[in-house]
Amino acid sequence: MGRALRISGSKAAFDVYDPKSMDERKKVAQRFEQALEYRIPILVDEIDDPVNKTYAALPTRLYLINKIGIIVYAGGLGPFGFKPSELKLAIDQLLGEYE
Repeated sequence: MGRALRISGSKAAFDVYDPKSMDERKKVAQRFEQALEYRIPILVDEIDDPVNKTYAALPTRLYLINKIGIIVYAGGLGPFGFKPSELKLAIDQLLGEYE
């Protein structure tokens, strides 16, 4: 197994080892989904991390991408630039454009 990462939060805390296959990565995502009771789709990057590399997801960032693949909101670097309330406003604005 690879390096261990301690994931903790208000609802869950467990160690995750760096997955070496897509099957392992999907199982980790399923554990998070069950433990954190997310009600939004969880997407899993390919094992070579093309989405992470393209959108510079480390440190934590929030992105909103419209239907045609254009980034309409790019949050600042986490943790201080991590502002879910700004993302919510961007989502509301984007949804208003589709009405």
